[in-house]
Amino acid sequence: MAQAPDITAKSWVMVVLLGLIWGGAFLTIELALPGITPFWLAAARISIGTALTVAAWLGVGVWQGRRARLFTNPAGAADWANTVFIALLSSAAPFMLLSWGQQYVTSGFAGVSMASVALIVLPMAHFLIPGERMTWRRGAGFVIGFAGVVLLIGDQVFASSGAALEFPGRLACLVAAGCYAVSSIQVRRLPAVDPLGLSAVLLAIGAVCVIPVAWIVEGPPPSIDAKTALAVGYLGLVPTAAAGLLRIVLARTAGPVFLSLVNYQVPMWSVLLGALILGEALPPSLIWAMMLILAGVGLSQFGALNRLFSKG
Repeated sequence: MAQAPDITAKSWVMVVLLGLIWGGAFLTIELALPGITPFWLAAARISIGTALTVAAWLGVGVWQGRRARLFTNPAGAADWANTVFIALLSSAAPFMLLSWGQQYVTSGFAGVSMASVALIVLPMAHFLIPGERMTWRRGAGFVIGFAGVVLLIGDQVFASSGAALEFPGRLACLVAAGCYAVSSIQVRRLPAVDPLGLSAVLLAIGAVCVIPVAWIVEGPPPSIDAKTALAVGYLGLVPTAAAGLLRIVLARTAGPVFLSLVNYQVPMWSVLLGALILGEALPPSLIWAMMLILAGVGLSQFGALNRLFSKG
């Protein structure tokens, strides 16, 4: 059974870093999509992430003079079945859904759909994870944080993209959010594992699922230009391989509710990076939205912050 979450200063650093990485990932997806079909984008990034993570897992095993093992103790069929289930929900399904759905929805809707992960995780964790009970303070904090995200995005939350497939696109984004929520809960419920090994195995299973689907739906892999290749390479290295490992470590140690705070940061970082990299105008509501998001995070994690600063 999973132990109560352990939130440390390192946990806060990792959750901010994940928010920054994934905030930039949506921007990179937008840059890559004009040069590659959506399912092959998902297949390419997960294949690159798999190769890097598996190589790192095996390399660490050789360096430490031990055989690479996923589970610390012998695992049963149920644990392996759960691992496959997590792989489908943490990489294969959401990567394809988001790559496809972002063609037809506004970036604002995509951002809000990802922020909704936190609201989905909260009641699930209350019933499934020890130490993750839903209190009034935690619930209020998550609602305030979500309100900050909606304020940050502004009119785009409700704006229509005008695409014929906008409704299925929106549904794809929401289902992807649900996949991330359920997978973060299930990762926490696994027995003792090697985090790097779990990241490698989840990505490998995801790649085995995504590549055939991409080939069936979109045909052979398309030729891409250098700009698209650079964007795909970055997506495979940073938001997939590196962030995938960080996500597993956070889910296993700090818990899925704390991990879900990443999803409130993603739209905020996306707006800031858009301004820095693409020269986009900052919304007038930025300061108020950031205050709401930070207030929501502080309120929902009041106990963890109090323990952290009392140690100092």
